[in-house]
Amino acid sequence: MDLVYQSTRNEHKKVTASQAILRGLSEDGGLFVPERIPKLDVDMEHLKEMTYQETAYAVMKQFLTDFTEAELKSCIQRAYDSKFDTEEIAPLVKADGAYYLELFHGATIAFKDMALSILPHLLTTSAKKNSVKNEIVILTATSGDTGKAALAGFADVEGTRIIVFYPKDGVSKVQELQMVTQKGKNTEVVAIHGNFDDAQNGVKEIFENRELEKELDQAGYQFSSANSINIGRLVPQVVYYVYAYAKLLKSEEIVSGEEINVVVPTGNFGNILAAYYAKMMGVPIARLICASNENKVLFDFFETGVYDRNREFVLTQSPSMDILISSNLERLIYRIADESAADTEALMKALKSQGAYQITEAMRSKLESFTAGYAGEAKMSETIAGLFHKTGYVIDTHTAVAAAVYDDYKTKTKDETKTIIASTASPYKFVKSVMTAIDSKYAQWDELGLLPEMQKLSQIEMPTAIKEILNAQIVHSRVCDAKDMETAVKEILQINR
Repeated sequence: MDLVYQSTRNEHKKVTASQAILRGLSEDGGLFVPERIPKLDVDMEHLKEMTYQETAYAVMKQFLTDFTEAELKSCIQRAYDSKFDTEEIAPLVKADGAYYLELFHGATIAFKDMALSILPHLLTTSAKKNSVKNEIVILTATSGDTGKAALAGFADVEGTRIIVFYPKDGVSKVQELQMVTQKGKNTEVVAIHGNFDDAQNGVKEIFENRELEKELDQAGYQFSSANSINIGRLVPQVVYYVYAYAKLLKSEEIVSGEEINVVVPTGNFGNILAAYYAKMMGVPIARLICASNENKVLFDFFETGVYDRNREFVLTQSPSMDILISSNLERLIYRIADESAADTEALMKALKSQGAYQITEAMRSKLESFTAGYAGEAKMSETIAGLFHKTGYVIDTHTAVAAAVYDDYKTKTKDETKTIIASTASPYKFVKSVMTAIDSKYAQWDELGLLPEMQKLSQIEMPTAIKEILNAQIVHSRVCDAKDMETAVKEILQINR
């Protein structure tokens, strides 16, 4: 039976999986969610013998029911290939009593590759299925990692163009270089004066602009999104939690049916929502531990039931988590509101108009699987240094936030449940912060000069993604104010000229 998707803000808005992927965001501003979370139809004893690609098919076929077997397998094979530097695609590394799920072995050395390697193929397949004649314009805001992963995925993909907005002073040097050196005749990168939330809000406003939509259509274009609000981003993320559990079973680290915990460094809430979906599919996950940095809007939400973005925005050394509006939380809100589109829309309107909303006690009672914690900058740095000096294992700043929160959780609860920590980026991507955490003498070093030093220290070979940017030519230099994002899009697409 086909799985239908509907908007979180309008229960009468129903589309197929391919239509949801194409549109990215519903025209009412809501996010597309499956009418039900499907159950895995393969047991763990079979899953533990599967490759990553086979696991991806077992999971994704349950969600993307209007794709044929041949279409979906083709997308998977083209996505998870030699772009990844390990055969496992997402290896598990045991260090200091936890299992680090390394999600950074793709082309841009961050977890966004796990979904953005397949999204272009899902999107172009969806366009063919729905007889789309327009060129698809991917419009994306990034806090650092999504941008490069999307650019790399869509570069020179026929029938698409991609425009990425990022906060000018809100990403690491390596992240910025990865974006501004991106080749591809269909790629555009725009820095904005503002933070990630400004970029994300700007993109949402452009998506919701019906007049602009008409202008685009007349010019032969239509928008779609590569942000985690696109269901084509979220579904592939469910895969690696299923895969990780199966691999723990295969290596006899757990027994069949044994519950595990999952810790996720969280900004836009998509990655931990994928773990929640995996749990609902039947993966034995006990606790979902939501780890925040000093922008602890999610921690406060889980503690109080109040989501309040009215606070100072803090620039941290884990910039991909520097977010005050966690877009994917809307999908969880919809589920705990008994799938009431009206209630969800009312809360989202309050967030937009007042910057805050409060959920009911009945809704809070449905969050019993979630635990939240946060780690400040000092604790994050201590965790990187502590893990390295104890084990020799080097983690990035975002993963360190998760590891710090997990340490606190274990201390408080004495919970010895085996735990996976989502390791979301290569330490090379945040080399200055990581190396300075390990030894303060590196604070004086040039960021790019630290890269060979990290190779010596970590014994991890410098990734190709890093080698490529060291001598790459800067291709993109456009900058604009957040209020001028629509104008920038029109200029790039040469609309109204």
